[in-house]
Amino acid sequence: MDQKQNIEQFKGQPRLPKFAIPKRYDLYLKLDLSACTFSGLVHINLSIVETTKFIVLNACELVVHQVFFTTSLNHRITPCDVVLNGNDEILMLGFEQVLGTGEGVLSIEFSGALNEQLKGLYKCTYVDKGVRKNMAVTQFEALQARLCFPCWDEPALKATFKITLDLPSELIALSNMPINDEKINGNVKTVYFEESPKMSTYLVAIAVGLFDHIEETTADGIKVGVYCPVGKSDEGKFALEVAVKSLDIFTRYFSMPYPLPKLDMVAVPEFFGGGMENYGLIIYRENEMLYTDSRSTAARKQRLTIVVAHEVAHQWFGNLVTMEWWTHLWLNEGFATWISYMATDIMFPEWKIWTQFLQEINGGLRLDAQEKSHPIEMEIQHGHEVDEAFDAIGYKKGSAVIRMLQEYIGDETFQKSLSFYIRRYAWSNARTEDLWSVLSEVTGIQVNSMMDSWTKQKGYPVISVKSKDHILEFEQSQFLLSGFHGDGQWIVPITLCFGSYDRIKSFLLESKSENLDASELFPTSDEKNEDEYGEASWIKVNIGQSGFYRVKYGDELDARLRKAIKKGFLSVTDKYGILDDRYALCVACEQSLSSLLLLMDVYRKESDYIILSKVIDVCYNVLEVLRDAIPELTNALKENFINILLCSAKKLGWESTPGESHLTGLMRGEVFMALAAFDHAKTHEQAMHRFQSFLDDRSTEFLSPDTKRLPQQTAYIAVMRNANTSRDGFESLLKVYRDADAVQEKEHVLRTMASTPSPDILVEVLNFFISKEVRDQDIVYGLPGISLEGHEIAWLWMKENWNFIINKYNGGLLTHFIRDIISPFCSNEKADEVEEFFESRVTSSFAMNLKQSIEQVRIKARLVESIKQERQPLQDLLKQLVCKG
Repeated sequence: MDQKQNIEQFKGQPRLPKFAIPKRYDLYLKLDLSACTFSGLVHINLSIVETTKFIVLNACELVVHQVFFTTSLNHRITPCDVVLNGNDEILMLGFEQVLGTGEGVLSIEFSGALNEQLKGLYKCTYVDKGVRKNMAVTQFEALQARLCFPCWDEPALKATFKITLDLPSELIALSNMPINDEKINGNVKTVYFEESPKMSTYLVAIAVGLFDHIEETTADGIKVGVYCPVGKSDEGKFALEVAVKSLDIFTRYFSMPYPLPKLDMVAVPEFFGGGMENYGLIIYRENEMLYTDSRSTAARKQRLTIVVAHEVAHQWFGNLVTMEWWTHLWLNEGFATWISYMATDIMFPEWKIWTQFLQEINGGLRLDAQEKSHPIEMEIQHGHEVDEAFDAIGYKKGSAVIRMLQEYIGDETFQKSLSFYIRRYAWSNARTEDLWSVLSEVTGIQVNSMMDSWTKQKGYPVISVKSKDHILEFEQSQFLLSGFHGDGQWIVPITLCFGSYDRIKSFLLESKSENLDASELFPTSDEKNEDEYGEASWIKVNIGQSGFYRVKYGDELDARLRKAIKKGFLSVTDKYGILDDRYALCVACEQSLSSLLLLMDVYRKESDYIILSKVIDVCYNVLEVLRDAIPELTNALKENFINILLCSAKKLGWESTPGESHLTGLMRGEVFMALAAFDHAKTHEQAMHRFQSFLDDRSTEFLSPDTKRLPQQTAYIAVMRNANTSRDGFESLLKVYRDADAVQEKEHVLRTMASTPSPDILVEVLNFFISKEVRDQDIVYGLPGISLEGHEIAWLWMKENWNFIINKYNGGLLTHFIRDIISPFCSNEKADEVEEFFESRVTSSFAMNLKQSIEQVRIKARLVESIKQERQPLQDLLKQLVCKG
């Protein structure tokens, strides 16, 4: 068998062969930012663990110039075959002689181009004194270190890294570790970084550009640095404060100090995600790290806190202890999501962030109720499948089941278990079962038997509850929005209370059904009189929404709960959960839209942010479906929703009041934007007036600084909703975008521009989104804002521009086009049309996302048909509700 034939055996393999294991990388890169190219030399210390004639590692879009292997006896061996396989992204080296077991150094000289796809080592641009210049940034997760240098690009193959960079002398270079030395030779600066501890290739990071810098040193002696665009260092102060506090919180929580000498955070103008947790050098897109009291919203402050805490948490959960393979990605993302809320709650208890965590859980519940969902432990055969695993299942469901487990085990024991886990697997890799093993060891509970039902199978249950003579009947079945019945079964930690939060019961539902004698939990005769008994007989299952499941009540229990809500007996989280579950059951056609609207009316005078936010979310979604089902009722439905929100709007007002809460600021923005979206005439009139005042004098403040920007988005929505009658507003909004110097201001404009009902203007807006005026990464802000009237126009536009779109945007960004343009449809005919269009165009980078989006369309098509059967009752009900005013 000849050498070429032997090399063929490595093609098409999902994982690299383990003949050789990397121990240390000595990486030199020379950057040419004018030509947008780089060249490099890497020396990789290897352990040859099995005699072989081959070394196989990852490389992609690189040119390999020279390769040689030096044995421990200093013998230099040149491979006879060097084959770079683009499809598999591997570099295959064949040698004439067998390489014996032992140590050696593989040296590879290579070069490549700084790409513009926000992956690997890529180019982004910034403006310095009016001149546009290039900078270089890395994004290596999940499989993109190989675009920068040849390496073993798998998370389990950890090694140390010593990095050296050549760059223009006026620029700043950042990497995972502190700078050890610098040398300047004319216009070129050589920067030598300290050698890193062991880490995975996807966590290696470089940023080269012009920055302003601020820093603090923690009580433990860790230097925390923040690098901002020139002139914006003040905007990095809040992120720096959050990072310093987060380091302290996690050091104490994990009983393990942050292990690197420094932690830098850098804001770059173009970045695929919100932030990336590279060891010692966290990289953010600018609007996720920069904050100023005079320009940023309450929502931005909260988002920044959670994002920074999330990335800092990864320094332990992900970087110090890393998943063994991408199947266990949720160990990184689910835990970082959950613990970022814990840290935020410690820093800002007044935000009541755990109630807002319900929105996080809801994202997981929504996706996981689809047949095209996937388990938390999503089996990743080939690395290229991992892009689609960065979704609501790993992040949102993952964090939700962690929260559920924490509630079941108890905070103190859970913390002790995680600390033990971190210490045991520090500098190493772990699988999900390793975590369960530690938790079982510490708690004495067989955690894996319960949690496997949540992580190894997709979906979750709906718990049906009926009452008969103080006997509660519980039954679980898989909840699917499609109406089909899945065969999943879970071990469910059930919590419930009886007429009071002082009467609580909890148990594990381990079978399909179970009865519970609740006689002793109902009020006794000496605790009540007959009139009060009805009020005290309500039952709420899933207290605080800590469990990842839905609840469906029998008619009698349902009626009692509705009365309990009216009388104010229930907590905020439980009121949220009842509405959220009812909406989901309605979408699944298990309960009527009429019953949902009646329940929503109970929330008419609600003043809590998280509940109002849920009400608004349901309003948007119901309007989308009813518009297709019974178009003539659309205006009446809008009027009903406006009436529900006006009570809150009047209390809030457009102007903030001194000392008002953070949550009030969040609520004002969402309420007024919803009123504008529902075409409330007075909101439009006020918003358009404020927008005109702003145009007349750009120094005009829409509202006071801490809350002004979200209501400003209300003005932008009003402008675009009226753009079909006045194009001037659209042109003015374009100018606001072009003149804005703050990235957050540009984001606000992008989020609202597509809300126009005008077909012609919407096409202009969509073309603007994909123009050079809008950074590729920012398409994620614009597409979700497409108006109800614009769905068909957007779909036609996407089909016409698909070749351009797929060539310009990489896999992760493509999913936003798929989800935001396809999933709003509500008919099987449209689902068929989408399937037909993509039959020959689908790629592995968005295949699962496409299937999920089409399934959403079919779910809503079924709901449309169900609503049509309610035509007369709905018409009568809406007339009654609208008359209430």
